[in-house]
Amino acid sequence: MCGVTGLLVQRTLDTECRFKIRAMTDVLHHRGPDASDIWMDSDAGVALGHRRLSIVDLSSTGAQPMHSGCRRYVLVFNGEIYNFQGLRAELGAKGASFSGHSDTEVLLQGLIAWGVEETLRRAEGMFAIALWDRQTRQLHLARDRSGEKPLYYGLHKGVFLFASELKAFHAWPEFRPEIDRNVLSLYLRHNYVPEPFCIYKGFLKLTPGTFLTLRSGLQQLPEPQPYWSLADTIAESKRTLLTVPEAVGVDLLDAALRESVRLRMIADVPLGAFLSGGIDSSTVVSLMQAQSMRPVKTFSIGFTVPQYDEAPYARAVAAHLGTEHTELYVSPEETQAVIPLLPGMYDEPFADSSQIPTYLVSQLARQQVTVAMSGDAGDELFAGYSRYSLASGMWQRQQRLPVALRRLFSLGLTSLAPSTWDRLFERFGAVLPSRLRQPMPGDKLHKLAGLLAIDDPMMMYKQLVSLWKDPASIVLGAHEPESVLCDVDKLPTTLNLVERMMALDALHYLPGDILAKVDRASMAVSLEARVPMLDTNVIGLAWRMPHHWKVRDGKGKWILREVLARYVPRPLFERPKMGFGIPIDAWLRGPLREWAENLLSESRLREGGYFEPQAVRAVWRSHLSGGQNLQYLLWGILCFEAWRERWGH
Repeated sequence: MCGVTGLLVQRTLDTECRFKIRAMTDVLHHRGPDASDIWMDSDAGVALGHRRLSIVDLSSTGAQPMHSGCRRYVLVFNGEIYNFQGLRAELGAKGASFSGHSDTEVLLQGLIAWGVEETLRRAEGMFAIALWDRQTRQLHLARDRSGEKPLYYGLHKGVFLFASELKAFHAWPEFRPEIDRNVLSLYLRHNYVPEPFCIYKGFLKLTPGTFLTLRSGLQQLPEPQPYWSLADTIAESKRTLLTVPEAVGVDLLDAALRESVRLRMIADVPLGAFLSGGIDSSTVVSLMQAQSMRPVKTFSIGFTVPQYDEAPYARAVAAHLGTEHTELYVSPEETQAVIPLLPGMYDEPFADSSQIPTYLVSQLARQQVTVAMSGDAGDELFAGYSRYSLASGMWQRQQRLPVALRRLFSLGLTSLAPSTWDRLFERFGAVLPSRLRQPMPGDKLHKLAGLLAIDDPMMMYKQLVSLWKDPASIVLGAHEPESVLCDVDKLPTTLNLVERMMALDALHYLPGDILAKVDRASMAVSLEARVPMLDTNVIGLAWRMPHHWKVRDGKGKWILREVLARYVPRPLFERPKMGFGIPIDAWLRGPLREWAENLLSESRLREGGYFEPQAVRAVWRSHLSGGQNLQYLLWGILCFEAWRERWGH
């Protein structure tokens, strides 16, 4: 795991440029504290920088920038190639020789033998790659299939710049960024900036599963070329749908996940796992422990606010599996102390509040290990999000009712404040069916009310994944680009509503929110996070499975539960999904109120000139009154304003 930077320009680089690229690289020290180096070809106008977090081959033979033996290629690389041992054996059989045992060297040998695109197709891993071809004078950038590792790029005043994080560009003396108001409106809708957009004009995030080829002197950015496509993978998987018995399907998934975990356990440094006690992380840890000769190190964070505390569940799973478990209970004050760190950690506006506990558990794990497994992506692959069943059930039912009647129901649901609904559910909880006993029922009922009058299933999905429903009316001078629904037409027409939602989440929410959150939080403490669910074979297998293997009796992850039940008793994991939350709503009315009031003051909003002050202030007043929980709308504004303050906009 590392940080990469670089530039390409149509002129000879002077000596001063060496100091500039060094400064850009050193800004990413947290991504690679073990070593650092830069490489320049002044005549070609190219420079590459690298910060190293040593994971595989800790010796100098794994150092970067790395040159191929033929001296044609120079590579900087962030991430891991998990199947590098198999590729190395294949290359060795063809006559390739190696001086060390790093995956970086295998990647370079693959480029010589197979070329850029074919090597990317063969490589199983998470990565952001920058490769300079000295023969053709071309720069190739590439990003892994699911978007685990970040890569920003853009043209700025005639210089092509790229880096693992935006903060590296701020170290370039001539960097004068301009916030893209259109992208800001997208951010307000989702509380993250979806791929391929970037908060700065003229800059982009490389789309997952693509590569970019550039020459010096380019006047505009070329289009990235795909080497892998989730839409194509889904289409091919649907053509070869599994027809085996369910028990065989469970065997297949168990074996695929086991192999994925095995590959991701290869490291020359201490390794562990995040454990929440939920289905995904418990499955990953179970498969790790099943393949380990010693207790696996597991880590969880506990909260003193009971309704947000998953630590007891994690503790029970750890005890059953026999892991070496470490948990840390944090107070509200300790949790809130992370908030000032967020703008520097997430140097593009980002407002998923689970970023805070993700940082805390990463910080805890880093005290003992350098690599940690994560259970992310199980929801997108096996239909785990509650919005899937909500949208599917609603869409089927509401088509039978007239629009006028649905609107009447909607008015009825919103006639009571969410807090009132919460009190009613708490009072009558003992007599309610278990499926109706959910956290924050009032918020869910108000969300339900907003869906009742919708007549397009994809608009229902957009509503479910939107926070500000009309963000362009909040951001001054903005015209919101299409994002979340832009890939619908690329998906097979045979997909049902839930499958389309899962695919769109995998294309946007997964890389833009979930993976970005984990990458920045873990890298902030120099910890490598690996995601076994995102193995290419696991993705393909999941999409080959019949839908009823995933969703059964209104619950997702049926087949993943069957795998986990082989290792952990069902009572330890069969419970309502909690998420990784913190009580932002109450904190904004209490200990964070002064901080929020300062960032949301009318004078500050007017001076900034990005938001409609009256609209934001109205939401703030409504939240303070206690009638509605509007934390998600406010957290997005607050994180942007704190980010703007940190980066001088």
